[in-house]
Amino acid sequence: MEITEAILAFGHKNILATHKTTLAITKETQLSKRGDCIIAVAADKALADLNPKFKKILCRKNAKITISIEGGGILEMVNALGRPKLILTHPKDMVVRKSDYVCSRTLAIGADKAAYDLSRNLVEKLKNPKQKVKITLTVRV
Repeated sequence: MEITEAILAFGHKNILATHKTTLAITKETQLSKRGDCIIAVAADKALADLNPKFKKILCRKNAKITISIEGGGILEMVNALGRPKLILTHPKDMVVRKSDYVCSRTLAIGADKAAYDLSRNLVEKLKNPKQKVKITLTVRV
C-alpha cells in the first residue's frame, strides 16, 4: 500500500541547511539564520493538513517514507521511517529527523539525510525566495 502527499513551498535568502540531524519545512514566511534546519518556507501544508489516510499509514510500525525535494531542476531524495508514536498535529511545521525523537513537529524518524547532507547545488537554489520547491511525501507499508 502506498499514498502520496504533494507540498508546494518556496526558498528563502536565509536558508543555510547546515543542521546535522534534522531538516524542516514550514508554513512560516519569515526565516532567521538560526533556523538552520529549514529547507523551505511558505509551504502550503504542515503536518496538521496531511490527509488522514496518509497519517494512518505513516503511523504503522513498518511504514517507510520517501521525501523528494525538487527545486531549480535538482532532485534530492530522503528516506526515513514512520512509527505508531508519531503525533502529526503541528499546524506550521514538519521535521524529518535522523534520531528517533518524536514531538508534534515530527514527520519521520531514522532519516538517511538531514539538511546538512543535501546537495549544496540544491541548497544554493533554495536560497532564492522566488524558487518554487516541490516536496513529495510517499509512504508505503
